[in-house]
Amino acid sequence: MTLKIIRPESYVKREIKFFKKHPELINQYAKTLKLLSLDINHPSLRLHAIKTKSCHSISINMQYRVLLTLKLVKDGQVVLIDVGDHGLYSG
Repeated sequence: MTLKIIRPESYVKREIKFFKKHPELINQYAKTLKLLSLDINHPSLRLHAIKTKSCHSISINMQYRVLLTLKLVKDGQVVLIDVGDHGLYSG
């Protein structure tokens, strides 16, 4: 099953800001989202729950993450929340 990735306007704004600072990560980020849509349980995504945020996180690389909410049970959708480094967890 292919998952539908939802990128709300609030996320798109954060994404644009993130890639102005880190243009070298664009290709790696695109591969990460493609892999997410194809196999959410792939080990390289390092999917895990963030209890303090009531959401989940996947890895772009060892330093940068994407926060997301999972709506898999109902309709196979993944809603992206934020993109950045480990500071996302506390912010």
